[in-house]
Amino acid sequence: MISALRLLPVVAALTFTFQAQAATDIALWHAMSGELGRQLDKLASDFNASQSDYRIVPAYKGNYTETVTAAIFAFRSRSQPAIVQVNEVATATMTAAKGAIYPVFSLMRDQGEPFSLNDYLPAVSGYYTDAAGNLLSFPFNSSTPILYYNKTMFRDAGLDPQTPPKTWPELGAAAKRLRERGAPCGFTTSWPSWIHVENFSAFHNLPLATRANGFAGLDAELTINNPSLVHHVAALSEWQKTKVFDYSGRGQAAEPRFQNGECGIFIGSSATRADIKANSKFEIGYGMMPYWPDVSGAPQNAIIGGATLWVLRDRPREEYRGVARFFAYLSQPGVQAAWHQNTGYLPITRAAFELTRSQGFYERNPGSAISFEQITLHPPTESSKGIRLGSFVLIRGAIEDELEQAFAGRKSAQSALDSAVERGNKLLRQFERASPER
Repeated sequence: MISALRLLPVVAALTFTFQAQAATDIALWHAMSGELGRQLDKLASDFNASQSDYRIVPAYKGNYTETVTAAIFAFRSRSQPAIVQVNEVATATMTAAKGAIYPVFSLMRDQGEPFSLNDYLPAVSGYYTDAAGNLLSFPFNSSTPILYYNKTMFRDAGLDPQTPPKTWPELGAAAKRLRERGAPCGFTTSWPSWIHVENFSAFHNLPLATRANGFAGLDAELTINNPSLVHHVAALSEWQKTKVFDYSGRGQAAEPRFQNGECGIFIGSSATRADIKANSKFEIGYGMMPYWPDVSGAPQNAIIGGATLWVLRDRPREEYRGVARFFAYLSQPGVQAAWHQNTGYLPITRAAFELTRSQGFYERNPGSAISFEQITLHPPTESSKGIRLGSFVLIRGAIEDELEQAFAGRKSAQSALDSAVERGNKLLRQFERASPER
């Protein structure tokens, strides 16, 4: 009995040491499957190995909609993760949920982690700031549309394989030449609204909506039925008649048509560059998005797609210390450069871009710097900073409904975009009435 009593302090000391050394688990719910999911797991593992206090635990929860829905339901039952990945078009929805989110600028300040918004690319970070310029969520996987073209088809058609079309008239002429030389399709694109409405507007320095594209208030209204966008959609619709342009559907449906050599020109996400390169049996050329040269202010800068990391409230205090450490780790130039190079997503800091360049990555991988050059072409303006509109997932669907009507010849470009504005504004008013900010 005496010896057992003597052992108690030793056992207690060992127990305390074990508890003190046990890492705090931090849940990160995400929407990345396949190779991207493996890259995220590696990122978490590398952070976990870099220190012993915290352990990031990634969990795949389905696509973006499924992931954010799972987080919302979990929050209601107080079982939410500390971090959730949310796509960029849901930023307004997350921003409106003030009681549920822990803004990143507040987190980093509260936890005493070094943090300067000036370190991050304005075209990336600006999408996720509030009206005062404070960062609300952590930019994670960001991409932008770029132009891809089949150099072999260009040579066969008598086009210069070293010179991508820079303007929409040049692209139309090149695509027409490809069709005359037997190509089934001159050019096609993925993500119709993201490329032909959202990025088109930013690249031409045109407002997509009033109230600074929604950043200045929930009472924003769409302005996408402006003359420049009507002219653009009308040109695409006219080219559709002869398959100089050939609409391939929503999302990434168009990408295989470029990979198999059916379409000679393709505009799609910069983040699919590695996939296109791996699955295409021809030499690929790269370029920036085209612009209409008669639009004053074009080209301006592209805006991003992708997702960001939001921090949710009502988790233990120690977890937030770990989240701040994780975000500081993600911001390191070496970590960002590796993520950028391994995934094709943009680096979120200029330091990461400069490191990647100094390592010779862009020389070894032609076209991989275009996305960065495109979003940093000029400092973002009120019209090219990004979009902060509620229910934008639904609005994007309405826009694509109407674009399809125009491409099929069932509506004029003006009528289609007028309808998109009317439908989109109804969704904006519904969001405004339901918002706690009202």
